[in-house]
Amino acid sequence: MKILIIQQRYGIGDMVIFLPYIHAISKKFNVPVSLLCKESSKASEILGEDKHVSEIITLDKKKDGLTGFFKLSREIKKRNFDKVFIFNSSLRYNLIARFSGIKSINQYPLFRSKDNIVHSAKIFTENIIGEVVSSEPNIKLNLIKNDYDKNFKHICLGISASGPTKRWGIDNYIKLCRELIKDKKCKFYILAGKEDIELINKLKNSNVENNFKSVEKLSINEILPIIKRCDCYIGSDTGFAHLAVGLNVKALTLFMDSPVMAYGKYSSRMITIEPEGEKDSTKHDTLGKDRISFNEVLSEAIKLIN
Repeated sequence: MKILIIQQRYGIGDMVIFLPYIHAISKKFNVPVSLLCKESSKASEILGEDKHVSEIITLDKKKDGLTGFFKLSREIKKRNFDKVFIFNSSLRYNLIARFSGIKSINQYPLFRSKDNIVHSAKIFTENIIGEVVSSEPNIKLNLIKNDYDKNFKHICLGISASGPTKRWGIDNYIKLCRELIKDKKCKFYILAGKEDIELINKLKNSNVENNFKSVEKLSINEILPIIKRCDCYIGSDTGFAHLAVGLNVKALTLFMDSPVMAYGKYSSRMITIEPEGEKDSTKHDTLGKDRISFNEVLSEAIKLIN
């Protein structure tokens, strides 16, 4: 049996959140699945060692529009899939599946305008396989030796985000690091990209001790083992926070301008902090970065590293 799963959301965090349901379908039918997804989800790197996924088919701009419709249909058709599971309500992907000759099409209700990413995926999958599916993700990573110095606490810092309204000020991170090293020897791993070099350099030059390492030149493949070896993650609601959770690392995640009920409640490994007065209610356009309590972040961070 050949199975295709379609998960077209853009983000790394989205891909991590869908992992339990991809794994559940693969286990139910006892075959690895093919996955159709965006390149920006970094699925090829996140799932590189995952035996439940046999192939990544990349959605790119060449597969957009009418020409892309037929291009993608031909690409899928030549693989002769028996079943498809479509984790969205798009008529486009339903029609592509039909044009591709797939007999068994399973999909969210068509034309649904809004959904909670976790609830929809969980209900959809459980209805298919007939059993409860845990929402805890598990990124498959070959066993690595944890050679980090055990005399230190190793902390991932997620200082960046997809936009300025989702970033806690870099001065807050500097202050936080200074407080944490008062009682514990710490090493910090700055999870941010090349576009964040100004923030990275400000943190490195902050005289908090020479205990910073940044990953802006590394691939996701190279970053995963770094996160896996760490004691915890502290930072914004970014793909790195979700990678930490998927690698069984606890993540203290700051929700300032994104929906906490959709992205912050699916795993017991994620501890969330929201702006004052916004408990369990943040969404897009909350604009609450200046109302994140430093003392609350510090208190929760101390609990984590202890």
